Amino acid sequence: MQMVVSVVESGSISAAAERLNLAKSAVSRRLAELEARLGVSLIHRTTRRLNLTDSGRAYYDRCVVILADVEEAESALSQAHQALKGGLKVALPHAFGLQHLAPLIQEFMTLHPEVRFELDFNDRQIDLMQEGFDLAIRIATLADSSLIARRLAPIRHAVCASPDYLARNGTPKIASDMTRHVCLAYSNLSDPGLWSYRGPDGQPGSVRVPVRLAASSGDFLIRAAIAGEGLILHPTFSLYEALRSGRLVRVLADHTWLELSAYAVYPPTRHLSSRVRAFIDFVADRLAGEPCWDRIGPT
Repeated sequence: MQMVVSVVESGSISAAAERLNLAKSAVSRRLAELEARLGVSLIHRTTRRLNLTDSGRAYYDRCVVILADVEEAESALSQAHQALKGGLKVALPHAFGLQHLAPLIQEFMTLHPEVRFELDFNDRQIDLMQEGFDLAIRIATLADSSLIARRLAPIRHAVCASPDYLARNGTPKIASDMTRHVCLAYSNLSDPGLWSYRGPDGQPGSVRVPVRLAASSGDFLIRAAIAGEGLILHPTFSLYEALRSGRLVRVLADHTWLELSAYAVYPPTRHLSSRVRAFIDFVADRLAGEPCWDRIGPT
């Protein structure tokens, strides 16, 4: 199993042989013997590259999990009262990950220098089991799922604009006023132009706003809002610095806009590794209470 994983990860039999401190011929022979015993072809070999067959991909994915379990079992016995060690493969939402989780990961690495991280900063929905992730941090309203989730923090949204934009165009007094404004929208939402809320009386509502600018980059939209290009509905974890500095001002602050949560999610494996458990506990502890990005005071 270690040989198959090494061949796949290094990209060639020669590189795998060097990684395993074996002769190239030995790796080739063992791979052929394994395929003969299993009765399937695992790897297509050409003069230029190696390609996994469907059976090879399935076998490789299982090998990665099993070898990680072996490492964890040995670590649990020999390191029960010592430092955490081993790898953590984590998927993170791009903006939230860079702004608020990256410093926590660096702190965790300082506390546990023998833990290795592989991080994927991406807003795509990944398959944890298929892609071999230990856990993911997701911002969502989680639907029923085979994954186990632990809530880490609330993710609130606010509508805001620059003082210059409001001076030129007026400040909306009720939600329907926004239909007469220029709006900036996050294009990764299922319906970027439909902004939902709960009014001051607690009743739900929504308003379809005219979207002049849609983008998949929250940072770009915030810069556009600061430049006076329109109203923006965005998470407070990204807006808070602009709100604190006065470059952006809340609009309809008595309304409650889109509310989600940040979760740590992981597969229901036979056991949760000590590394994963310790990391989730660490992040949950650091994010406990009122999030720092929502402690912005009156605006």
